[in-house]
Amino acid sequence: DARSSIYCTDLAKIVDAPVIHVNGDDPEAVNFAANLAVEYRQKFNKDFFIDLLCYRRHGHNESDEPKFTQPKLYNLIAKHPNPREVYVKQLIERKDISPDRAETLDKEFKQQLQDRLDEVKQKPLPYKPQKIEEEWHFLRRSKPEDFDKSPETGISEDVLKKVSKALTTIPKGFKPLRQIDKLLKERKSHFFDEKMLNWADAELLAYGSLLAEGNIVRMSGQDVKRGTFSHRHSYLFDSNTNEPYCNLDHIQEKQEPFRIFNSLLSEYAVLGFEYGYAMATPNALVIWEAQFGDFCNGAQVMIDQFITSAETKWQRMNGLVMLLPHGYEGQGPEHSSARMERFLQMTAQENMIVADVTTPANLFHLVRRQLTWEFRKPCIVFSPKSLLRHPKVVSPLEEFTKGNFQEVIGDDYVTNKSVKKVLLCTGKVYFDLQEEQQKKKVKDIAIVRLEQLYPFPKKQLEAVLKKYNNPQLVWVQEEPENMGAWGFMLRISGLSLKLVARKPMASPATGYSKVHKSEQAEIVNKAFEI
Repeated sequence: DARSSIYCTDLAKIVDAPVIHVNGDDPEAVNFAANLAVEYRQKFNKDFFIDLLCYRRHGHNESDEPKFTQPKLYNLIAKHPNPREVYVKQLIERKDISPDRAETLDKEFKQQLQDRLDEVKQKPLPYKPQKIEEEWHFLRRSKPEDFDKSPETGISEDVLKKVSKALTTIPKGFKPLRQIDKLLKERKSHFFDEKMLNWADAELLAYGSLLAEGNIVRMSGQDVKRGTFSHRHSYLFDSNTNEPYCNLDHIQEKQEPFRIFNSLLSEYAVLGFEYGYAMATPNALVIWEAQFGDFCNGAQVMIDQFITSAETKWQRMNGLVMLLPHGYEGQGPEHSSARMERFLQMTAQENMIVADVTTPANLFHLVRRQLTWEFRKPCIVFSPKSLLRHPKVVSPLEEFTKGNFQEVIGDDYVTNKSVKKVLLCTGKVYFDLQEEQQKKKVKDIAIVRLEQLYPFPKKQLEAVLKKYNNPQLVWVQEEPENMGAWGFMLRISGLSLKLVARKPMASPATGYSKVHKSEQAEIVNKAFEI
């Protein structure tokens, strides 16, 4: 009833694939169809559809009663002989076999099955693991102490030079668009003159460094090649010929290609595929990026059933990364929130990483940490929008050749001994708070960033807070009180916290730009009230 045509195989018309309809009660025809399909695929490397016309004899779980809803149909099925009976009758009528021989073959076959079963019970068959299982064999399950400090994820000078050169070089005769030509010049200046990298530089450097080390890097999502907010530009296009060029495919000889794909508008299907790819390829970095963070709503089944729960439910680790653009910039209720509160509510038993990163270097180390760890965890990143081009969102080059991911970042601007209040926050709101702090030269209110919310970095946070003398602690968030990380912080932090946030709302954000600006200003003002 839900199809737009009477044949399920009309789908094949979309890709011009051949279709063969075959009666399931005709074993010879079924065999012919299967052989034809395999030969076609092997010869032409194209899809082939078989429409096997048959029926289900029992209910969907072999014990359900189909007559409850289909009495007339199942009265007919009950009287219909099974395919073996149909075929035996046909062979006898054709005089290909005698009735006695058919009965003997049936008994011999059933006895053969029983003998094999008995044999395997007494002497189990040797098990040969598949390649995928062998790769997982070298990984272990995580322990709570693994999250006390992140591993070193810096790269060598040699890798940095190779990737930098690739990212700033285009082939001779390649004519980029005027905007891209300007971007390449800026990128070159960032790497070789200023030695300060922005978000896009750091992200591409992370992917390039993993490729240079022989890893597979795969990414999909809507418009990921350029980036939803046109920051990534992993593929360039010749303005005259439209020929594509991927800088990250030209780091060194015999490297893996950068697998990046603009995918269709079905978050459920694409995220499910990427989860499966990460399962089959544990030593690959696999990323799915939502066009806006709330687009993950369309993939909630995959998130609930697999990403957040599979390690506990089915003992299956997975290293999939989800980039979910998140932040309140006045873009309205559909483009502000990646629903941080949902992911945080589902955190338990170190089941996943939840991060809201504010520096390019920290993103770089976060991405590389996914493959550096001796285990695999799904990683949910609330990635930025306006911060992609924020003048203060840059990191010095030396932070990429040494160091590790920083779960908590303290405040170097304040005078530690005079701090009376600490504003704890995560993500983009930090820069709104920092602007106010430095504009008014506030030295007694510190701003501390939680770059990783889960597993909660309790030890790292304690180390930062120890610098201050019993300050008042305030949690500041852009999201409404009933959303964002506030409920999670109450549950897990163990701290006595006050809250500054938008009032509780049913919708993630206002749809009016002026109202947004007013709300945002009020959050900042309240945070700095003494």
